[in-house]
Formats: sequence, structure tokens, C-alpha cells
Amino acid sequence: MNASVPPSRLALERRAAEALAILVPAARAGGAIALRDFRDGQATTANVSYKIGNSPVTQADLDVDAYLKRELGAAFPQAGWLSEETADDAARLSLSEILIVDPIDGTRAFLSGDPRWTVALAFVVDGQAVAGVVHAPALGKTYAASLGRGATLNGAKIAASSRLRLDGARIGGPKPLVAATAEKAGVAFLQEPRIPSLAYRFACVADGALDAALASVDAHDWDIAAADILLAEAGASLRDTQGQRLIYNSVSTRRDSLAAAPVALVDELARAMGQAVAVG
Repeated sequence: MNASVPPSRLALERRAAEALAILVPAARAGGAIALRDFRDGQATTANVSYKIGNSPVTQADLDVDAYLKRELGAAFPQAGWLSEETADDAARLSLSEILIVDPIDGTRAFLSGDPRWTVALAFVVDGQAVAGVVHAPALGKTYAASLGRGATLNGAKIAASSRLRLDGARIGGPKPLVAATAEKAGVAFLQEPRIPSLAYRFACVADGALDAALASVDAHDWDIAAADILLAEAGASLRDTQGQRLIYNSVSTRRDSLAAAPVALVDELARAMGQAVAVG
């Protein structure tokens, strides 16, 4: 045993690695289900309906959700369940382990034929995301990470940008929020084209394709939990407007604006974003 690592931490790392070994094939299988109705550059063949607030949901979302709930429920019988497409059950709040799932993150992209959508799965223990998968089936990309074991893209290790200055950073996110954050930080960003899946946007920070990313208010835990552990294991971090790391499995799943960046930059970015949001 490594004497520098407490036994409890080692046990959690083992548990997270075991969970990841289940999550990866489940995400890929869920992605294969969704691909049946995805048409690159064309409208989906799946039936589309709209939830309160005019948010679209396709039959593919529901089919993937049902598959994952069945398979992961059997694999993690002791864990709670939180998914965008399943009615929330407050019983999860009393459980130490929970699965947080977005069967299709970026549904609008999926239904319009944009390949930048993902299946996002996270395993959370005592409020901490310890294993996660962000699988982009139409792009052929599978991001995966578990506590203490690093982050990968299609099995190869990834790392966040080594950039040490915000000025000139490549950033993804809503243009008004990016512009306001740049003003508060006193820097100029290189605004990248919009990435519709928030999980994928943050995964692009984990692999260094972006230096940083922002999300507007109203992201939910299922959009971000899987990417959170990816970022942490790749040398980056996800923070809220107060500069705090995120705790999961609370009554509310809704989040205020969020910032993701390498550890060397995230405090400055989150502070500027918080100032921008407070003024707005």
C-alpha cells in the first residue's frame, strides 16, 4: 500500500475505477442506440416532442435513457439515479452513491444533424464525481476518467492546456458571457465557435482543444458531472461564480454560470466571470 495515500482514498479510487469499467461500455451502447436515428447534416428520424420551456426531447433520448436506467440500475443496485429524462426521485438524497446521466447532451444538435452531441454518465460518491464518461458517438470520441487514474480520449491520456495567461486564451461559451468576462479580466479571448453539448465543451478543455470554457446560468448536474471528473483528472477544474468546486446530489440540480480552465487559470477566470454575472 502507498503509505502517502490514506486507505479510504485508495478504496475510493478502486471503486471509481470499477465504476468506470461499467460506464464506458454502457455509454457506447447508449450511443449506438441514438445513432440509429441520427442523420449527419440532416434532421433526425426520431419523433420529437417538447417539454415545458420548449426544450426538445426525441424518442432517441428516451430510448437511451431507458436502456441506461435498466443496465446501470442492475450494475449499481445501491446507487441513486438522476437523469434529465427521468422524473426525479428524492430518495436519491439519502444515498451516498448516485449515477448522474444525460442520455443525449445537445439534443438540439442531435435533431438537426450536428454531430457534436454526447452521452454523459457520471458516478458520484458523497457529492463528488469520481468517474465519468463523455461519449460523442457521431465524432467517434470517448472521453473517460476516474479518481486518481487520469483522463483519456479513446484510451490515450489527455491533459489540459499548459497556458499560464488568460489573455489570448481559446475559449468556448456564450458570446455575451465570454465578452463580459474578458472585460472584467482585462484580457482578450479567442472566441471559438459554439459547441452545443456542454459536456463536450468542457471535455475540450480537458484535452487541451480549448484553453477554457464558460456556461451560462441554467446548466444542470447531468450536463456537467461527467465532465467535472474529466477536467479534474486532466489538470483543470470546474468552478461556479463563487469560485467553488461543485458538490452533487443536492435538492436543486440547476447551476449558475460555470467556468472551466486549467488549474493555473481557473481562479482568475471564475473571479472575472463572477464579476461579470453580478453586474449583468
